[in-house]
Amino acid sequence: MRIGIPLEPDPQQTIVAATPETVGKLIKLGYDVAVQANAGLAAKFSDADYEAAGATVVDESVWGSDIVVTLDTPPQQFREKLRDEAILISRLAPGRNADLVEELSARNVTALAMDTVPRISRAQSMDVLSSMANISGYRAVVEAASAFGRLFTGQVTAAGKLPPAVVYVIGAGVGGLAAIGTANSMGAVVKATDLRPEAGEQVESMGAEFIPIPAETEKSEDGYAKEMTNDQAAAAAKLYSEQSALADIVITTANIPGCRSPLLLTADDVAGMKPGSVIVDMAAAGGGNCELTVPGKTIVTDNGVTIIGYTDLAGRLPAQASSLYGQNIVNLFKLITPEKDGQPIFDLEDEIVRGITVTKANQPGAASDILWPPPPIKVAVTPAAPLQEQQAHQAALHEHEPEKVGFLGSGGIGAKIALGITGVLALAVLLSAPHSVSANFMVLTLAIVLGFYVISAVTPRLHTPLMSETNAISGIVLVGAILQVGSANPLVSGLAFAAIVVSSINIFGGFAVTDRMLGMFVKEEA
Repeated sequence: MRIGIPLEPDPQQTIVAATPETVGKLIKLGYDVAVQANAGLAAKFSDADYEAAGATVVDESVWGSDIVVTLDTPPQQFREKLRDEAILISRLAPGRNADLVEELSARNVTALAMDTVPRISRAQSMDVLSSMANISGYRAVVEAASAFGRLFTGQVTAAGKLPPAVVYVIGAGVGGLAAIGTANSMGAVVKATDLRPEAGEQVESMGAEFIPIPAETEKSEDGYAKEMTNDQAAAAAKLYSEQSALADIVITTANIPGCRSPLLLTADDVAGMKPGSVIVDMAAAGGGNCELTVPGKTIVTDNGVTIIGYTDLAGRLPAQASSLYGQNIVNLFKLITPEKDGQPIFDLEDEIVRGITVTKANQPGAASDILWPPPPIKVAVTPAAPLQEQQAHQAALHEHEPEKVGFLGSGGIGAKIALGITGVLALAVLLSAPHSVSANFMVLTLAIVLGFYVISAVTPRLHTPLMSETNAISGIVLVGAILQVGSANPLVSGLAFAAIVVSSINIFGGFAVTDRMLGMFVKEEA
C-alpha cells in the first residue's frame, strides 16, 4: 500500500508528518511512500532528501493514496480528495469534532486519531501529545528568557550581586517537566505545582521545589489530567496567586484533551505580579490558562507583565518536532504491520488500536463504523498510603498473626541453635587468631554494624545499582581468602575456602542479574 505525506494545508504549520529518516523506516515495513513537493521545506527537509530515502515526490495526487498521514485535520476541500476506504492518520480531536466524525464515516474512511493514544506504557512510543509537549516545554522557557530580558542564573560580579530568576511552573506533565529541566539547566530557581501529589518526586528529581496544592486530590484513571473539584480549585487559586506574585516567570501547562483549558490565573493575579514578569501560557490553543491570554499573540499588560500565548511552540522547532512526530507514526505502523508486508492490520482487541480508531471502513460504498469514543482504560497508579495508615495496617496484621514457632521461627529451637553455633564459631576465630590482629576485631565489628545500617536504609529500588559495590567488596574478600586458603591452621583454611565459595557466588550472580537489568534498556534496532 502507498502512504501519502502531503504538504500541510495550513501555511503557518512548519511541521511535516514524516522526515527522510522516518520515510526510510516506513519503506522497510513494506510500504511505498509518496511525499508532496515542498512538504518538508519549512522543516528544512528538501525533496531531494526524501527521494534519497526512497520516497516518490508527487503533486496533490498524494491525497489519493491508500493511507494519508497529516499533522492536523485537513480542511474539507482536501478531505473530499480522500478515496473510498482510505486510511487517514492525523490529530483529529474527535472529542471536539462530532461533525468531522460523522463526515468521515459517511465517506467510508478509516480514521486514526494520533491525539487519543492511551496513556499506557506500551503506547508511550506513539504518544504524539507527549512528544509535542516535550518540545513545547523546552521552547516555552526559551521564549520566556527572550521576553524576560534578564539573566536566569545568579551572578556575583565586581559591580554587585545579581539574584537568579524564579520560575514557577504550573503542571508537572511532560511539558511541565521539560520546562522545569530547561529552566533549571539555565540556572533559575524553579518551583512547580501539580494537582497530583505523586508528581512531587518527579519535580524534585528535576532539581525543582514541589509546592503541593493543600487539598484532597482525585487520581486519574486514564493518564490525562482531570478537572479540579471546587475545593481543589479554591485552594489552587490561592496558591497560584501567591506564587505568581513571587515569581519572575510563570509557565502554565494545564490542558485537558477535549475540553477548554482550565483558568488558573485571573486578571487580578496578573495585576499582582512584578513589572517585567513573564507568563508563558502553553495551553493557549485550548483557550488559555490565563484570563488575559490572547491565543497566538504576545501582549504586555498595564503593569508591565508580558503574556505569551503562542499556539505553535513545538512548530518553532520544526526539525525536531517533525522527527518525533514521524517516529511516533513509524512506531504505530510497526504495531499494525506485524508482517512488515505493507498491509496494515487493525486488531480492535488491541487497546492501542482501539483507542485511536475513530471510524473503521466497511465494504465499498457503505458508511464506515463509528468507534468513537473507545471504552475507558484505567491506568492510574495507586498512591502510597499515609505513613500512619501503613503502620496501623502492619500492627493489625501482627496482632492477628499467629506466633511462628517453627524450626527457625520466633522462639524456635532452630534459631537458638543457629545463634549458638554462630557464637561458638566467632569465639573460635577470636581465640585462634594471631595476637597482632586481635585489635582489628573491634574495627571489623563496627564495619559490619555500619554496613548493615547503610545498606538496609537504601530503598529496594536502588539495590541493583548497589551490586557493583558489593561485587567490589566480594572481590576483596575473595583475594584475601585465596591468600589464606593454604594456611596450616585447618580452621583458617576452612573459613577461607567458604569465603571463596560465597564470594564467587555473589560476584558471578551479581554480574548475571546486572546483565539482565541492563538488557531491559537495550534499544531495539529499527
